Amino acid sequence: MLTLNYTYRLYPDQKQVELLNEWLETCRNAYNYALRELKDWIASRKCPIDRCSLESEYIMSTDYPFPGYQQQQNNLPKAKKEFPRLSAVPSQVLQTTIRRLHDAWDFFQKRGYGFPRFKKYGQIKSVLFPQFSTNPITGWQIKLPKLGKVQINLHRPIPDGFVVKQVRILKKAMGWFAIASIQSDIFIPEPVPHGHFIGVDVGLNNYLTTSDGFIEPGRKFFKTEHRRLKVLQRRLSKKKKRSKNYEKARIKVEKQHNHIAFKRKDYQFKLAHKLCDIAGTIFVEDIDFRTMAKGFLGKHTIDAAFGQFRSILFHVGKQRGVYVAEVDHKGTSQTCPNCRIEVRKELSDRWHSCPECFYEVDRDVASAQEICNRGYETLSTQGLWGKEIGCQVGLSGAFCLDKWRRAAISSSDVGSPHHTS
Repeated sequence: MLTLNYTYRLYPDQKQVELLNEWLETCRNAYNYALRELKDWIASRKCPIDRCSLESEYIMSTDYPFPGYQQQQNNLPKAKKEFPRLSAVPSQVLQTTIRRLHDAWDFFQKRGYGFPRFKKYGQIKSVLFPQFSTNPITGWQIKLPKLGKVQINLHRPIPDGFVVKQVRILKKAMGWFAIASIQSDIFIPEPVPHGHFIGVDVGLNNYLTTSDGFIEPGRKFFKTEHRRLKVLQRRLSKKKKRSKNYEKARIKVEKQHNHIAFKRKDYQFKLAHKLCDIAGTIFVEDIDFRTMAKGFLGKHTIDAAFGQFRSILFHVGKQRGVYVAEVDHKGTSQTCPNCRIEVRKELSDRWHSCPECFYEVDRDVASAQEICNRGYETLSTQGLWGKEIGCQVGLSGAFCLDKWRRAAISSSDVGSPHHTS
């Protein structure tokens, strides 16, 4: 079973926009009401038996069941009689809103933090239509329950053999979007290592560097657009909150953020396709970029969005049959890719020069070649590959490992080192 998500731009008329905004607000109220019931049930049972809470709590009977998803979903028909406003929203859309709350609750139960919060005005930005009996997309229109036909920019058609399973309507400052989830019975096997092997090293100086010597210059999306964003945020700070002018200024700030995010994502998709054109097997580091984002270069790290790029690379590689795998990131920039000894370098040292084998190359290229070497080792059938390298490097100066290493690695896949006397 193959599932893909296609995003299209929507162009609803004024009446449909008002209806969608009303649905979003109704779903927000339903979400908050269900969360309030959940918190009241927890609060009524967290007080010790011999003392009362300092805050007033609702008293629920001991036989009152936990307000789980099934119970709150079954209470929706009763709530519609008490609150007729709920009847204007498709029933399945309300059910998926309750499902969203309990997904967040289950996630909180699993990891131990991140309790669901109440949603403020405008924080619910999407509604989900979970199923369709027939294909809702016909020509340049999409037919949605209780909304009718909406103009859609079908810039790429639905492939043959795929069926539209669900559609999410998403509101952004740039406009409305439809994310169509399509499925097919086609089975695509997982990519296997093949073709040309490369290692990819990412950084702030150069966005990425491959083991072949390809260097992609650094791109700073937020920094280049920050001047305009700074002006818009200054104007927003001078507006009176909840006024019409404040809302207009807030939308302009949000549009600028959307513009930056769209530029970054478009660039990363094009770069991922470029890497898939270069090689059939790609190795990347398994580094946790959230840790990098906490350092003194955190702002630039978040702007580069390396984690998002790695996810996009995995997605594009799977669709194009390119094998993408992660390798251990520890010490890749401190290891010589030729003789595999440790060569300590400071962050300001941008050139790799090995004192043992005299291999010299750009620091980022050396790191990418070491990533490629580790990828080879994970796929190699030689069980003692890493141990043999460690023992032989320990005999520093006894012999050069260049010929031995290239007996297992094709010289066309790894750049030939340059020896200097």
